[in-house]
Amino acid sequence: MSTIGRRDFLKSTVGLSLAASPLASMNFAQAAEAKSPPDLKYAVKIGMIGEGKTFEEKFALIKSIGFDGVELNSPEDVNFEEAAQAAEKTGIKIHGIVDSIHWKIRLSDPDPAIRAQGLEGLRQALRDCKTVGGDTVLIVPGKVADSEKENFQQVWDRSTEQIKLAIPNAEKLGVKIAAEVVWNDFITKPEQLVEYVDQFKSPWVGAYFDCSNMLKYKVPSATWIRKLGHRLLKFDFKGYSHDKQWVKIGEGDEDWPEIRKALSDVNYNGWATSEVAGGGRAELQDIYDRMKKVLSA
Repeated sequence: MSTIGRRDFLKSTVGLSLAASPLASMNFAQAAEAKSPPDLKYAVKIGMIGEGKTFEEKFALIKSIGFDGVELNSPEDVNFEEAAQAAEKTGIKIHGIVDSIHWKIRLSDPDPAIRAQGLEGLRQALRDCKTVGGDTVLIVPGKVADSEKENFQQVWDRSTEQIKLAIPNAEKLGVKIAAEVVWNDFITKPEQLVEYVDQFKSPWVGAYFDCSNMLKYKVPSATWIRKLGHRLLKFDFKGYSHDKQWVKIGEGDEDWPEIRKALSDVNYNGWATSEVAGGGRAELQDIYDRMKKVLSA
């Protein structure tokens, strides 16, 4: 075996044996690139839970159905310490907070005083998120509402300025700011959202993507997800139809097989949150079943 060497001989024989086996028909390049399905946790928005008077009752209900978590709203006149205790008792995770004033008191408002109120609202949401053990605050940066006083560039510049002021708070609290774009005529392409997030040069700012809302702008959800990549902190969804608009989860135009593949491609493992009308046990059970069907088929 002096002419070929033992190691080279073994390599050649292994290769021949594989070629003679059923594995020979397999595309090894594709096999090497294959990724595991995303590991997802299922959640609802707090306003979807139509039964129960206390946090504990509401959380116990969704836990019994199969949900893993919930998002709360802030600023809001509720007892966040009580919510945190209810989450610990029931095993439901409060994974994040939705800024509840970002539409009315916008970071992009022409009035500096209103922008300051919006900033304080974001800071309060960050504090409340820390209290309940969450790790993101969802915020819509602004709305293109006026071609002269609140246009695209003004929304970009003003919201950027305010979010920069909140980054030290986010870092201190260990809670990320997750910018979401919806039907606000601001950021309608994934490349724009990538640029918006990247300008902060901070690990404390990322993206929150709605797989249903953005179908209106004719770019597939999977394309958004792939372009966002590591910037994608979380996603939520409904059911959107170009013809009927809002429909039940799974009955819209979302390409769920491709969305699942895109989530795997960017190694997303985390929260999947529905954002629909909700209701009592029966309605929430249906929502859970639909979520499982589209995301784990």
